[in-house]
Amino acid sequence: MATRWGIAGAGKISNDFVTAMKVLKDDHQVVAVGDRALADAQTFAKKFEIEKAYGSYGELAKNPDVEVVYIGVIHPLHLGVASLMINAGKHVLCEKPLCMNAKETRELVELARKKKVFLMEAVWSRFFPVYKEMMERIKSGEIGDVVQVFCSFGANLEHVDRSVKKSLGGGGTLDLGLYCVQFASLVMGGEKPAKVVAAGHLNYDGVDESASATLVYSKGRLATLNSSIHCKLPCEGIIIGTKGTLKVNYPVWCPESFESPSGKFVSLLPNTGQSFIYTNGQGMMYETMEVRRCIKQGLLESPMMSLDETMVLAEVIEQIRRQVGVTFPQDD
Repeated sequence: MATRWGIAGAGKISNDFVTAMKVLKDDHQVVAVGDRALADAQTFAKKFEIEKAYGSYGELAKNPDVEVVYIGVIHPLHLGVASLMINAGKHVLCEKPLCMNAKETRELVELARKKKVFLMEAVWSRFFPVYKEMMERIKSGEIGDVVQVFCSFGANLEHVDRSVKKSLGGGGTLDLGLYCVQFASLVMGGEKPAKVVAAGHLNYDGVDESASATLVYSKGRLATLNSSIHCKLPCEGIIIGTKGTLKVNYPVWCPESFESPSGKFVSLLPNTGQSFIYTNGQGMMYETMEVRRCIKQGLLESPMMSLDETMVLAEVIEQIRRQVGVTFPQDD
């Protein structure tokens, strides 16, 4: 039986999510979509041949046919919309960042665990074949003991409102820097860094347009991370070990290749014949497959993107942005 999805938010990211799901049509079915604007939900439903369209998230939460909800709204709304779905007994895949800060993230994680429903932050990078093979080679000892990690993600997004405006949860750290933090966290085994040191520059609205952070881990390990919504960065991930180096090629957040001492690994995304708004959008199918696997096996979280690690990410990201000088009303 197909996993029955509801979609919260009829924007660009939801467009790519549902488009990517078409590759997995026998295992997944979108049965409803909800948005604050009924007209947008109806347009989305017509495009993707979805039976039900609602002008509120509450109506979506009440649909008994919806098994799991993908939340693609802007992140200041994540806590409210995700809580609504969880309280209605729905499983949830919520876009990153899961919430605006560590306090909100903890609240949502505790709610999901109390209600015994599946919850996962949609860090889609984790489920790409490149990431899986990368970790297998690191664990096999190919590059020896990890010593340092370097990762960057930057693009000129100054024309994108949700990236530059504080009211929309803007700033490079929440939007792009999260990918760098999760990359380091994956390599470091989900360990919480002993120290975070960060600096950067703010834009006209008080969110970070650029940030650089050093994460200090146990056993002499370091991670150096850079993000920017002001300029394009290499967008690569480099892992240096005592025996060699592994480099994940551009785009590090949705990669198709890496290079290591034993040779290059390539895993090209399938040509679906569909058009996507975001780079390598069809790769969202991998996280969709993981959600179905977990739900079918009765898991309430994914071992590949656990809620404990989501909490670590939230705490690190909050430390970075606060040191750069970014605060949000949700922090009060």
